[in-house]
Formats: sequence, C-alpha cells, structure tokens
Amino acid sequence: MNENICLIGFDEPEIEILKQQISGRVIAHPSLPGFRVEDGQLYVDNESGGWQSRVDRVIFHGIFESDAELFVALALWGGPCFPDPLGMLNCRDKHACLVRALSQTQFPGFGRGYVPAGGSVKLETEQVAKWGNWHCGENKARVQGEWSAEFSSTLEPFYPGNAVRVVLLGDEVFQIQLTGDDWLKSIHDPTADFMNVDADLAEDTRALAQYFNLPVIANDYVVGEDGEKYLLEVNHIPNVTRFPLLWERYTELVINWCRD
Repeated sequence: MNENICLIGFDEPEIEILKQQISGRVIAHPSLPGFRVEDGQLYVDNESGGWQSRVDRVIFHGIFESDAELFVALALWGGPCFPDPLGMLNCRDKHACLVRALSQTQFPGFGRGYVPAGGSVKLETEQVAKWGNWHCGENKARVQGEWSAEFSSTLEPFYPGNAVRVVLLGDEVFQIQLTGDDWLKSIHDPTADFMNVDADLAEDTRALAQYFNLPVIANDYVVGEDGEKYLLEVNHIPNVTRFPLLWERYTELVINWCRD
C-alpha cells in the first residue's frame, strides 16, 4: 500500500530528486509546516495549504528556530521518522548536546567552561566562546583576558591543529578536511575536501551516533599539532549537499529506509 511521506527542510532541487525516487504520495515543505498529533495519527499541512493530511512517514532535514516542538510531536506520535525525533531533540540545544557528547566521547579535551549571559571572566589563555544554536562557524569568538558574555556561552581552549569533520551515513563513514582563510574552518570553503578516515575518530563518531540513536551525524574534531584529538561539536543535521558523493549516499539511505 502506498504511504503518505512528508519531507521537511529540504530545498526544492533536493525535493524533486527525492520525489522522483519515493513511491507513494509525497508532501514536501522546505520550512516547518503546520502539524498536529491526534488519536495517534500525525497530520501536516498540504503543500497547497488548506486541509491537513495524515502522514505515515517523515523525513526531516533542517534546523529551524522552533523545530523542537515538532520533535516533541513526532516523538509522541511514535511513527516512522528519519532521523529519530528523540535523538534530534536531545541534540537541538547545542550546549546540552555538547555536554552529553563529552560524557561519551574518547576525546573530550580539557578546560571547558561556561559563562551565563551577563557574566564576566578573566581568561589567562586564549579560548573559544560559543553561543546560540547555529552552526557553520556562527556565534563563535576567540577571547582572552577580561571578557563579558552577551549570551550564555561555553568556553574551550583554542586547540591549534587541523579541523576535520567525520560524517556517518548509515554504515558509511567519511572524513573531510575543513578549511578557510582564518581560524574558522568550514566544509563550505572551496578547498575543503575528503581525506583518509581516521579509525579512532570513525569509532568515536559511530559510538556517539549510537548514543543519540541517529543514523546520520557529523562530528567536528581538531587533530592537534601534537597529535591529540578533541571533539568540538556534534552536528545532528549535517550538510549533505556540499559534496555530491554525500548527497548520493544520503539519498540511497533515505530511499532504502522508505522501502523498509
């Protein structure tokens, strides 16, 4: 029997690719749709608006300011959702996600700190302050000496070395060298590219994916100049369109999931 499958958070080119390969009715929303859970059933807005339709499966890919409410609804619904809504909910607050990840990783680093909004610190060594719930190098600053936090911020030592991203897509692991013109490194820099996978980082990423029950995850690490490794952050909804190979593998993963 054909299912109603809802895509949430994909851009139009990706929506068209997925629609061509998914059997059944596909309801796609690039941004968060209206939704409700009623009598054990999930309903979402139709693409054209108006009435809501019952949905059998959800594929979610995006980060939105109020998406935690959707994750709560999806978890209470309990139907097939890719990725797991409880895993996404546990990762949605970036600071809380980091604390959870540091309790599990082999590479927690040292000297982490926290400053509430309006608080001040006097830092003898250079550190990186991070605030907010966005990724891609936003809401970060290198700080030292007297520093006042406008927003609640985590602190971590500035680790000199190479920044890498380890991406897990189902059973496959990829590693990307993050690059950039300054200290902020990213997969979006045109020189970022695939590199050999570090076995220890792959094992760590698999363990964190299992801990959060997420089939797709990307961890950012620094491999220090002394060879030591440090987890920087967990990306529960990583970019899968920057590299064609990742998009190809991601597409295969979600299409096969729809067929299960």
